Amino acid sequence: MDIVIKLSQFLLSLSLLIILHELGHFIPAKLFKTRVEKFYLFFDVKYSLIKKKIGETEYGIGWLPLGGYVKISGMIDESMDKEQMALPPQPWEFRSKPAWQRLIIMLGGVTVNFILAFIIYIGMAFAYGDTYIANEDLKDGLLIENPAMNKVGFQTGDRIIAIDGEKIIKYDNEMNIKIIMAKQVLIERNGIEQTIKIPVDFVDQLSKLEKGTLVSIRKPFAITSISEGSLNTNLQPKDIILSLNGQSTKYYDQVTSVLEKNKNKTISAVVLRDEKQVPLQLIVSKDATLGIGIGSLGMESLEKLGYYKISKQEFSFMESIPVGITKGKDQLVGYGKQLKMIFSPSTGAYKQVGGFKAIFDIFPNTWSWEVFWNITALLSIMLGVMNLLPIPALDGGHVMFLLYEIISGKKPSDKFLENAQMVGFVLLITLLLFANGNDIYKSIVGK
Repeated sequence: MDIVIKLSQFLLSLSLLIILHELGHFIPAKLFKTRVEKFYLFFDVKYSLIKKKIGETEYGIGWLPLGGYVKISGMIDESMDKEQMALPPQPWEFRSKPAWQRLIIMLGGVTVNFILAFIIYIGMAFAYGDTYIANEDLKDGLLIENPAMNKVGFQTGDRIIAIDGEKIIKYDNEMNIKIIMAKQVLIERNGIEQTIKIPVDFVDQLSKLEKGTLVSIRKPFAITSISEGSLNTNLQPKDIILSLNGQSTKYYDQVTSVLEKNKNKTISAVVLRDEKQVPLQLIVSKDATLGIGIGSLGMESLEKLGYYKISKQEFSFMESIPVGITKGKDQLVGYGKQLKMIFSPSTGAYKQVGGFKAIFDIFPNTWSWEVFWNITALLSIMLGVMNLLPIPALDGGHVMFLLYEIISGKKPSDKFLENAQMVGFVLLITLLLFANGNDIYKSIVGK
């Protein structure tokens, strides 16, 4: 069932993005009286799953879910319809329209992608508000167990004060992304501030070591079940271990540290049970375990227990607009920085480029509209930016040639555009094979 939910979110998000992107080309083409022969979700190589012709346009769904397209008459695109291009230009064809109209048609798709992302972020700000933990409330610092983070110099208990000079006001998932792209991070450890420099090849180091979240909040050691045959039957589900062997163990990482030092021993403990502190004697196995199952408490429970103060800010519709625009701008700038890292061989970030499986894995196993829309907005920005790359066969390639035509007053020949389209198509196939090959390689080696 989990895979069905994950796949449903993936296909719904992908379909929505493709249809709206192509609609961005379709609408201005129609406004400028340019004939659109096909409008397809997914590619219809050899045959279509569904198709219906309405007016001069055939609408359909292809069987190959690698994208979608609109086929515009008189345009050199992925269809490489040389027969049509060999005929005299017609008034309804793309090639017969003024350069500025063709430019608007080509920019329509990415424009819709960016607008969609900003609309989603505005809607999310209005519908969900902003829930977070103020950074100043993380008195005991963060949980940092990622080997790559430890190798650079981070430790559990560090408080992150600033990243590349930007003061951190609140803890949220964006902190992990900011650290990956950072040059230096200012932390506070035991009341003393110090700067940790992030190596250029940090992304490559992350790929070589064990994967995992870079930083997360520290949580208590909460018991969910007692294993069969456990020697600690005096423990109960919902118990929270507060101390071991006379040492305070407010957090999970502190419990595991004490257990590791007391293998094959009986130690004293204090647990929180039904809001009361209960003293116990616990037997630690030779593997530093207690024979119990553990789980994670929700944010509401953590707040109730006094671990964190959860802040929630709600916005009116008008307040949501600048909030959503700021979020969209930050994501756009952030993705631009990620692309810069990918195209810089010294960072090793290109090794982490993923294909469809990487996108599929972003979606959770449970359905959450908040998560779904957040991922869809980010993917919309990614799709828009990628399509703007000046590669023939992408929208950015067409835009590049149109800008040349507008500035120079000279239109590239159809033969040149056909050759450029073929080069761009080969390059895109190469990138596609590389990205999805990375997925396969990482699935095999586990990194």
